[in-house]
Amino acid sequence: MTMVEEAVAIWLSPDGVPERLVWRGRRFRVTDTPTPFGPTPEEVLGFVTHPPRHGVGWRFQGTSDEPGHETLMFDVLHDDYRRQWRLLRTYA
Repeated sequence: MTMVEEAVAIWLSPDGVPERLVWRGRRFRVTDTPTPFGPTPEEVLGFVTHPPRHGVGWRFQGTSDEPGHETLMFDVLHDDYRRQWRLLRTYA
């Protein structure tokens, strides 16, 4: 597992499910069924004093379009405050 925390571009289906991701100039196609996740319990407790920052998150497998077709697992979270997708972790 690699902790990343950087901005990525995500293309969503009409239903709001990730279909493609661009990370560090590399394009990955989603090659499994993405699993949604939400805020952590710590973030939920923080809602009492601070407004929520994060929206929906997803975990999915992506395969690069480049020769070799590298496949990684991605955890991404939408940062509603910054209005951008953040890559949290990758798994080989």
